[in-house]
Amino acid sequence: MGEGPKEIRLRGRLVNSLYTEAMLLADEARGYFEHRGRDDREALDPLARVTLSCESLKVTSRLMHVLAWLLTERAIELGQMSDEEAAAAARRLGDATPSDAISTAGLPPAAIALIDASQDLYARVRRLEVEPPVDVAPAASPALSLLDRLEKAF
Repeated sequence: MGEGPKEIRLRGRLVNSLYTEAMLLADEARGYFEHRGRDDREALDPLARVTLSCESLKVTSRLMHVLAWLLTERAIELGQMSDEEAAAAARRLGDATPSDAISTAGLPPAAIALIDASQDLYARVRRLEVEPPVDVAPAASPALSLLDRLEKAF
């Protein structure tokens, strides 16, 4: 069973929504890790600074994997890439190293929020990649069912 026009439109809207979310999160992460988080970083002990640096790389990596995959999906939807091209291993969602809650526990709340948000977004996109859309028959309308029964009765 393939995707019908309605499922394709819904998937396209979901991909566009996730793309917007990923771009906003990437901008927020860049702003924090490059600018606003400097005071937070300076207040940390040396080991926590290294942890924060590693986590900023993980966040960036997660978001770049997500954005690359979403751009591929958009290209497919716009007919700029065939399904066969998109199925290539290089076009799959890249693996991203998860963050460890114990290591990140001492980081500033703003950094933890960005880490958690990037992991959540990555997990949602991973599910979208792994779980193909399912064709679901629309639920029968109670009103139409009643009209059907009435027509058959008379």
